[in-house]
Amino acid sequence: MQKTFKFDEQLTVNRLGYGTMQLPGKGVWGPSTDVDNAVKVITTAIDAGVNFIDTADAYGPLFANQYLGSALKQRPDSHVMVATKVGFTRQGPNIWTELGNPAYLRQQVELNLFTLGLDHLDLLQLHRIDSNYTIQEQVGELAKMQKEGKIKHIGLSQVSVDQLKEAQKVAPIVSVQNRYNLIDRADEDVLNYADANHIAFIPWFPLATGQLTEGDTLTTIAQKYNASPAPKLHWLGC
Repeated sequence: MQKTFKFDEQLTVNRLGYGTMQLPGKGVWGPSTDVDNAVKVITTAIDAGVNFIDTADAYGPLFANQYLGSALKQRPDSHVMVATKVGFTRQGPNIWTELGNPAYLRQQVELNLFTLGLDHLDLLQLHRIDSNYTIQEQVGELAKMQKEGKIKHIGLSQVSVDQLKEAQKVAPIVSVQNRYNLIDRADEDVLNYADANHIAFIPWFPLATGQLTEGDTLTTIAQKYNASPAPKLHWLGC
């Protein structure tokens, strides 16, 4: 497997990326207990060669975006590909409510641009498909913003193969971000479809936020390579 993934002629990234979900407060709600360190975590990842960073307006909400925006200002020449997501509303710690209203999705795209300090989004993923709206309505709104130059690429999160195929009829889909790790391979069919169609597969919860590192096996492997057994990172599949 190659160590990089090519989205287009300008965007080739290292497969090991960084996800910002854990930077806000407990329950992915409110600010970090140490804002300066949250920003430093991101700049450290960039300095280590990470050039794909995943975030979402729902993380905080918006706090993770603010930290990422600050980090990008400190590393203006880093050429980081930023991926963000829309499609969730937040009512409190650990509370996530899907909302696929096209007007809401458009609003959140604009808020992502504003809080990240960017003039376009390299990758915008639909965080969840809301069953109250058609895929045509949800992905179609993102496709409109893609034509407006606000979104470069469109992706999906936590979808089935059938949903992915339906979305592909509306707009080109370059990525899918589903839950996948050593003990949870329920979406392996999505991974295989993505691999066969050169769609980036971005597993979330790759080490179950540390649950897979509580035993001795991964700890022993990590010590062999002088590494932490539980980095909060994403791995880009084909």
